[in-house]
Amino acid sequence: MAKVLIFLKARIKLFPILPRQSLVFFGTQTVPIVPIVAQYVHRGSIKYEFSTELLQTPIQLIKITNVQTQIVNVLNHLLAHTVERVHEDAPLKFLELIQLLRVAHFEDLESIWSQYRTLPAYRQWLLDTIPAIGTTAALKFIEVKYLADDLTVSEAAQALVASVHMVTASIEAIKLVETLAGNNKIVENPVLRKIVLLGFGTMVSKYCVELDVCPAELIKPIQDLLAVAVAKDETEDIILLLKAIGNAGHPSSLKSIIKILPIHGTQAASLPMRVHADAILALRNIAKKEPRMIQELALQLYMDKALHPELRMLSCIVLFETRPPMGLVTTLANIVKTEKNMQVASFTYSHMKSMTRSTAAIHASVASACKVAVKILGPRLDRLNLHYSKAIHMDFYNNPLMLGAAASAFCINDAATILPRSIVAKTSAYLAGAAADVLEVGVRTEGLLEVFMKNPAPINDVDRITKMKRVIKALSHWKALPNSTPLASVYVKFFGQEVAFANIDKVLIDQAIALTSGPSVGVIVWNAIKALLSGASFHFAKPLLATEVRRIMPTAAGLPLELSLFTTAVAAAAVRVNAMVATPPPENFHFIYLLKTDITLETEIRPSVAVNTFAVMGVNTAILQATLLWRAKLNSFVPAKIVARVDINEGNFKIAVPPVFMPEPIAAVHVETVAVARNIEDLAAARITSIIPAKVLQPTSREIPKYDNFSSAASSLSKSSEAFEDVAPTISIEEFQFVKRYCATALAIGLKGCIKVITENAVSSRDVALYKLAAKRSISLSFQPIEGEEIESWEMEVQIGPKTAQKLIKQINLSEEIVEGRPALMKLKKLLVPRQRKVSSSSSSSSSNSSSSFSSRVSTKARKFSSSRAVRSSSSASSLASLFGVSSTSRHSKPVIYRHKFQKNHKIQALPSQVASVSKSRSSASSFEAIYKQNKFLGNEVAPTFAIIFRAIRADKEMMGYELAVYLDKLTSRLQIILAALAADDTFKICADGVLFSEHKVTAKIAWGAECKQYNIIITAETGLLGQSPAARLKVTWNALPSELIRHAAKIYDYIPAAMLAGLIKGKDSSSTSQLSITVVATSDRTIDLIWKTPTRTVYKLALHLPIALPLNEIKGLTPFDGLADKVHYLFAQAGSAKCSVITDTLTTFNNRRYKNEMPSSCYQILAQDCTDELKFMVLLKKDHNERNHVNVKIADIDIDLYSNITDVIVKVNGMEIPISNLPHHHLNAKIQIRPKGKGISVYAPSHGLQEVYYNKNSWTVRVVDWMKGKTCGLCGKADGEVRQEYRTPNGRLTKNAVSYAHSWVLPALSCSDTTGEIKTLWWYYFYSSILLQLQYKYKLKQLSLTYGEDLITPLSFRVPHEAGICAAGEAGKHPWSGIQVLLRGACAALPARLFSCEDYRRHYWLPLPAYW
Repeated sequence: MAKVLIFLKARIKLFPILPRQSLVFFGTQTVPIVPIVAQYVHRGSIKYEFSTELLQTPIQLIKITNVQTQIVNVLNHLLAHTVERVHEDAPLKFLELIQLLRVAHFEDLESIWSQYRTLPAYRQWLLDTIPAIGTTAALKFIEVKYLADDLTVSEAAQALVASVHMVTASIEAIKLVETLAGNNKIVENPVLRKIVLLGFGTMVSKYCVELDVCPAELIKPIQDLLAVAVAKDETEDIILLLKAIGNAGHPSSLKSIIKILPIHGTQAASLPMRVHADAILALRNIAKKEPRMIQELALQLYMDKALHPELRMLSCIVLFETRPPMGLVTTLANIVKTEKNMQVASFTYSHMKSMTRSTAAIHASVASACKVAVKILGPRLDRLNLHYSKAIHMDFYNNPLMLGAAASAFCINDAATILPRSIVAKTSAYLAGAAADVLEVGVRTEGLLEVFMKNPAPINDVDRITKMKRVIKALSHWKALPNSTPLASVYVKFFGQEVAFANIDKVLIDQAIALTSGPSVGVIVWNAIKALLSGASFHFAKPLLATEVRRIMPTAAGLPLELSLFTTAVAAAAVRVNAMVATPPPENFHFIYLLKTDITLETEIRPSVAVNTFAVMGVNTAILQATLLWRAKLNSFVPAKIVARVDINEGNFKIAVPPVFMPEPIAAVHVETVAVARNIEDLAAARITSIIPAKVLQPTSREIPKYDNFSSAASSLSKSSEAFEDVAPTISIEEFQFVKRYCATALAIGLKGCIKVITENAVSSRDVALYKLAAKRSISLSFQPIEGEEIESWEMEVQIGPKTAQKLIKQINLSEEIVEGRPALMKLKKLLVPRQRKVSSSSSSSSSNSSSSFSSRVSTKARKFSSSRAVRSSSSASSLASLFGVSSTSRHSKPVIYRHKFQKNHKIQALPSQVASVSKSRSSASSFEAIYKQNKFLGNEVAPTFAIIFRAIRADKEMMGYELAVYLDKLTSRLQIILAALAADDTFKICADGVLFSEHKVTAKIAWGAECKQYNIIITAETGLLGQSPAARLKVTWNALPSELIRHAAKIYDYIPAAMLAGLIKGKDSSSTSQLSITVVATSDRTIDLIWKTPTRTVYKLALHLPIALPLNEIKGLTPFDGLADKVHYLFAQAGSAKCSVITDTLTTFNNRRYKNEMPSSCYQILAQDCTDELKFMVLLKKDHNERNHVNVKIADIDIDLYSNITDVIVKVNGMEIPISNLPHHHLNAKIQIRPKGKGISVYAPSHGLQEVYYNKNSWTVRVVDWMKGKTCGLCGKADGEVRQEYRTPNGRLTKNAVSYAHSWVLPALSCSDTTGEIKTLWWYYFYSSILLQLQYKYKLKQLSLTYGEDLITPLSFRVPHEAGICAAGEAGKHPWSGIQVLLRGACAALPARLFSCEDYRRHYWLPLPAYW
């Protein structure tokens, strides 16, 4: 017996969908339970098992009877409905074709292929569809056909890329790809080999994703190939196989990857760095399965400070992808606190800081840990500029929907160059707690910038290289930096799998040049020209299965629940081309013949596209389907006809676009949600029901409640079943429907464009995601001709040369106010002049009102940002008076105002043709007005240079449109551009008039309106000085401006964040009410001041830092090169260059680190040199016996000596003196110049890496170009931005002592007075060591040592880099002790007294010297 609860009444709120129930208890009853008498049959386990047969797509249910016949029928249907335009249901038919091909066996595919292989249209459809079916039969089919030479290489590559990544992973498929990878025909083709090996890794990854333990034998073939490639030192194969292992992500591959990393053994350390980089990146997919294991390895790599900074930053990326715990993140923060490499520190800090802003649930723990780490580090690293490596992460996550997206970017730099070394961009998606990397693109620039900026073929002089190598060999254990061979590399990943990569190197460029310049290319071009002359037509169709995501889950009812997403597209285009020439060409004509005749090209193109997206939720079996289907359709069809005419001899180019039939609409998007129920036995009875009901019932009662919105009323429908007894009149769907049509007409082209938007929601005002998804939405775009304004043709014509004036349709005359020969227009103008003035006055008044209202908004916006320290600002009655009249906070109690007057460079350096006119005028405006009044219209004196005509020819033969004419007067450096309307009764014109007064000033006047007399502005750009700083100023003045311009300016200002107005310093100004100006003052090469002057205010922004250095000296005097390309090249190189200089004895390195450089007399020191194997340049410095600097520059095949005597600077090239009067000196074969500059001499060689070497009697400066940063060495440093690692000796050792650092770069000779330049040994170590030896013998000391900087010197430490480096041994014998005695006898006499005297020795080291010393 059991008690059964009885509920006689239950109220369940069905609408909206909320988890609330109201139950009423009435009582209990005792009911006996009667056992069932039956025989039970054993049915096995209740465990749910998925069916093994191929499932139907949930979008459609297909009853398959004869698969081959059905495939042929669908193919015929697709081809028939994609000829002229794509049918809107073509993507659905394409899905049906995929489903039928999935059912087909390999023999069926063979039969269909043999039937249609010779028909190009059918062949292309089959090659596009078969890879998308994702079965082993498809993969086998592609393999068999390629090996049988039935497919071309391009066809096989396209098919393999899609098939390998879309096929369902299985042991059979993996073995098939493994066999394909070992085939000789695949191995011999690099492109196909990359596709197959990358796909092999992807196949293993897909197969192992559902397995707890994945067999290691699956990935072993790749591991074996990698071991062979490493043994043979085949770099390209190693990189390819590492990427394949990275795609697989198998934990057993970790051992193979570790063997390639530079942490075990010398063999791995000798591999190129890009191999190490790819090995670290291959750990990312393994980290998703074994995060703890990868965390230990990544942390070990990150902490290894001997590794290249780029490898350490890549390790940081891998480490954060493992989602490290709090302890590991704080450990990283403590490492960064003492990190000496600024690139690594900047990258790690920016990565942590960007992760603190993450809102995704999957990164919640990492975000919390990074917040703690950022507090540990503090804001110090946040002040580093953009030249340092950065990591950026941004994401968005909606918790109720469990939906989000993220974007990450990694900018990796190993030196402070403009172009980063590596850039990685990645997008991710979050759904229901899962994350996927959708797309990732990585680019390594490596040697790209160097190729762009330097000579393509530098001079390779063997003697020069030998001499420079002999010089640098004298430095102890000098190490050359490796030279980067590849120019760039790029890779692409989809969903964490690398699908393609390419290395851009010299081999690839040579292959591309050979391919484009080969004889076959000429034949192809020749055949194409002949085909065009005889008329040709093309048809292109391309289907695509863009997305197929299916997730099937078991249910308690025994039916599988499927969630799936499909996106398919079909695009097609029909093209007809016909070329005609004025005179028929001969039978065997040359290509030059076409350039000398009149060519007409008629083209008709009819492109169309259809895209369908389906999202399905419901039951999907082979017998029945009951699903909820969300579908979106996009259809577009835009036909066009273009007629182009080219006549190069006459300088004429014309394009005509005749009208064509425009479909209605040309583009449309329709979104709808429906419920679908169908079964295989009666497909015709399928039921498709729209979720949006046709009618909605509204209950009635005596007391009608007042609802704020319809959702409240609708929620009451389900309160009680009795509520439906009295039914009120129905409410139609119109109450939920939003219909809007936006149209715009363009009379100039005779077209009317409309956008129609229709939205139907289940409940319009309820903000519930389910209701939004269930809505009907459609948007359409259409173009139709305007009634009564039909256009016969749209034309654009360009005319260049002497016949330009003849092509002008409407003659322009700006000198007179009326047009001759039209008395009616003259009378009409007299009547309209007062009205025009009235309108102008009204416009000015409206401008003032608009400005006043805009000013109030500006002040309000500023007060909202800083209410406590707001500064009052008054609005102006002028047109743009309040555009910059904003109030903002300031730390200064008084506004900072530049009290210097702007000194114009133009007054000093005017062009010769305008010196007279400028001298007569007092201001720039008056000089421009003088030229303008002298001749308002340049067409009266010069012919137009070129003209562009846009016109629309109407059906009544009237012409509409515009013509643009350009006039150039070279004598006065004046340019005039006039745009005029072609309509006879339209006087609208735009006139732009500009005058180049000098290289430092240009003025332009822009006027528009009726005859260019309604509105005008004058713009002046000029350079000059503000105090001692170079400056540039842009000044704008006006007489009248349209009110629309003020209104749009106000709207633009509303979008400016209030935070951008902070930090501005304000001051009052009493300048003109119709003038604006902005002045940029270069206070240094990396900081500028901005000054805005408005009619009522002056706004300052001080000390604005720039990412690159400004070439201030070169801007003042332009550049040392004559050609325009060379000037631009020089300025760009100068802006990104690194500077090293000296003032007295204080040297400032490339990284702006200062130290005192004390050097021995007559001994060369290396200031800067190219530390790669190319040895492009070397700059040496020494002091002569008169304490004067002597600079030697070794570059290309010349030696340049710069030194001074009492009065002048002397230049010698290869030992021959060049008089100053003969400068500039140009190298015959290289872009090297020697020019006087100020009080000294400059050497320019930017294409060789040396931007400039400047020398005068008191100072010198060395600049290297941007692409040499990080590749230099010497006293000036590496120019890599690493200020914490500045003092690096020639052997790469880091020292903290500036004295040791400076002495390590000295090149001593036989004696310090030797002038031969042949360096033999670092002799001062002999000196100190020999002194210790004498002290040890004299005082019978057992242990004696001397600390010199960071070096420990003993009596037997000689620091000799090479046996040949013992300078004195060659004089006194081969035994080193003899050399020491020679040095002892004359050591003190050879030393400079101010630094290396014996008294200095006694004073610094407090050691008793021998008595005879």
